[in-house]
Amino acid sequence: MSQELDLKLVVRVEPGSLGPDGLDHVESFCMVAEKVFSKVEFANLTFKIVPRYDKKLPELELLMNRAPLPQQRAVLVLDKLNLTFELIEEEVMERISKLIDRFLGHKY
Repeated sequence: MSQELDLKLVVRVEPGSLGPDGLDHVESFCMVAEKVFSKVEFANLTFKIVPRYDKKLPELELLMNRAPLPQQRAVLVLDKLNLTFELIEEEVMERISKLIDRFLGHKY
């Protein structure tokens, strides 16, 4: 992969994942999560964390040089990085889940 490629993973967070009043908090959560993810080094991907208001949009979407990649092309690009959407989804959603718990003040 060329160094010039800007690979960004858009992660869409459903308001309901923040509880019954999640709609009131999802935008501020996404800002916090994006700051946290800006420090995450994961396969040269950068992250954009946004609310998922439209359920027709995927939870995860790969952009290359700011343009959305069709699913088949995204799979090929990830394959060159020895990654899969499943692996990325597992890692990212685990981090998002932990951030939600911290954001909501859950203590275990």
